Amino acid sequence: MSPFLSYTQRGAVVTLTLNSPATRNVLTGNTAPQEFVDACARINADASVRAVILTGAGPAFSAGGDLKDMQTMFGLSPAQLREWYRNGVQRLAMAVYQLEVPAICAVNGPAIGAGCDLTTMCDIRIASDRAKFAESFVKVGLIPGDGGAWLLPRVVGKSMAAEMSFTGRTLDAGEALRVGLVSRVVAHERLLPEVEALAEEIAQNPGVALRLAKKLLREGERLDFASLLELSAGLQALAHKTPQHEEAVNAFVEKRKPDFSGM
Repeated sequence: MSPFLSYTQRGAVVTLTLNSPATRNVLTGNTAPQEFVDACARINADASVRAVILTGAGPAFSAGGDLKDMQTMFGLSPAQLREWYRNGVQRLAMAVYQLEVPAICAVNGPAIGAGCDLTTMCDIRIASDRAKFAESFVKVGLIPGDGGAWLLPRVVGKSMAAEMSFTGRTLDAGEALRVGLVSRVVAHERLLPEVEALAEEIAQNPGVALRLAKKLLREGERLDFASLLELSAGLQALAHKTPQHEEAVNAFVEKRKPDFSGM
């Protein structure tokens, strides 16, 4: 069986590609959860990585859960189903959400159900003009079992998240831009070049600062302001002691471009 997830690295940027176009890159009934866990752990452990691109092969980004595979689950007990989610798609969600480096989702086509939620686990979403999005679980009598009920409101707000979840309707790329689900819509053939350019722009910055900044943004989703300020002080103290900070300040004073290579 071919790997579900393609892992390629160019310089400081890793591209993860959902590589099962024949199944529209479904995230269940296959090895996707473990492959995501392994890939994200590899990225977090590699200090040379400063940005990640997540995209899909073929016409779809991800169709979410495999409905044909769900037929095999009719006979499972509630306890077995609970463990299926905990050990499957929820491990995938946590792995992507806990990536330590900035993650950009290049949404190349339909992102449906868990596929839609997968986009919200990333920091930035840029859509092809062929992309579509649907929080469609209710259409098949289910709820977001992958954390979407926590993720989606933080991206589009409570009202829009509720509308998407209760109707299950599909948003085209323009609607997704209007509600803030994506930050940019580009012509399909320009999707990867634009995302790669953004990833390279991000990766020009010091890796330690990028990881600390993302940590702060993630913690800010659950901390009150006073606690966030306290955490900011501690992480900033660490940032001040990095060689990248010293190089950046010296380069500014000396009116030259900083050199972060090898750091």
